[in-house]
Amino acid sequence: MGGKCPHRKVKKRRYSHKSARRTKFELMGDDAVYDELKKLDGESKSLPVDEDLPGMGQFYCLHCDRYFANVEVRDEHFKTKKHRRRVKIMLGPAPHTQLDADLAAGMGMPDNGPKLMSM
Repeated sequence: MGGKCPHRKVKKRRYSHKSARRTKFELMGDDAVYDELKKLDGESKSLPVDEDLPGMGQFYCLHCDRYFANVEVRDEHFKTKKHRRRVKIMLGPAPHTQLDADLAAGMGMPDNGPKLMSM
């Protein structure tokens, strides 16, 4: 007696749980975070209270686009290598955008030169 059960030929879970979980914690891209940092540029305003976010949405790292449960966890995050790398990227030149990628692939607006005659 052993082996597989004969009536269990179809898997019960038909979709990936990892991909569903991954979208829950999706972060903003580098270019979006860079734009947010440039928009704020030194302004520090209080965050709105949101019950759905960790720590009621009060403990946020703008560079990494992450919310934390309390101040201690956020301060520990500030010491990590991942955060330091992200800050270094954000202080440097602007990250590439989708427009840059399109132009590099030749999918931008065509450049036909100056207009010679107007009719």
